[in-house]
Amino acid sequence: MRIPAHSVCTAIRDDIVSGVYERGGRLTEELLARRYGVSRVPVREALRTLEAEGFVVTRRHAGACVAEPTEQEAADLLEIRALLEPLGAARAAQRRTEAHLKVLRGLVRLGQERSRRGRSEDLRSLGGWFHETLAQASGSQGLTALLTQLRHKIAWMYVVETSAAPAEAWAEHAAIVDAVARGDAERARSLTAAHTERTTAAHRLRLGRNLPGVRGSQHSVNTAGLRL
Repeated sequence: MRIPAHSVCTAIRDDIVSGVYERGGRLTEELLARRYGVSRVPVREALRTLEAEGFVVTRRHAGACVAEPTEQEAADLLEIRALLEPLGAARAAQRRTEAHLKVLRGLVRLGQERSRRGRSEDLRSLGGWFHETLAQASGSQGLTALLTQLRHKIAWMYVVETSAAPAEAWAEHAAIVDAVARGDAERARSLTAAHTERTTAAHRLRLGRNLPGVRGSQHSVNTAGLRL
């Protein structure tokens, strides 16, 4: 069975984002192939993709290394997100399907329920799914890919403080869905812009470097659904 490079890429990216590899640390093909139980070919392809995404850099005499973004680069990501997420919501109001609306409304119901119960541990993942679905509803593969990449990189560079008023955040999500459902692109855009601006204040830059080397449990590549 040949493991596709995109599965290896996802596994390496997830480990970079979660801090398994230190910033600036080397990523040798041999080590990665052994860690994820694959050959060096998909690892090589994955590293090229991750370099294009900005997670990896190639250095002379060192090879592939985890990137070390500056504070300015991190700040730029939040500014770019503030521009693209409202655009995605406006496009979603024009292009969404009933299936998208069903998922968005379901996520809002779950988010509001978890907020009432104080289940804060579930809210971050639900919020991520909400914004991912909203991006997909834009009907633009390019925009969806950009927003997905932004979310990964922001999660890598920032810690997001738990909201003191989660019910308010989910009320904002609900209002965005209502605007998208009505096809009101300008209201969807303005509501999302306000929501993004408010949540940006909860982002705190991750400081310092991780400990040297590789830590954490073995992260195997997800091969579910692959043909033998």
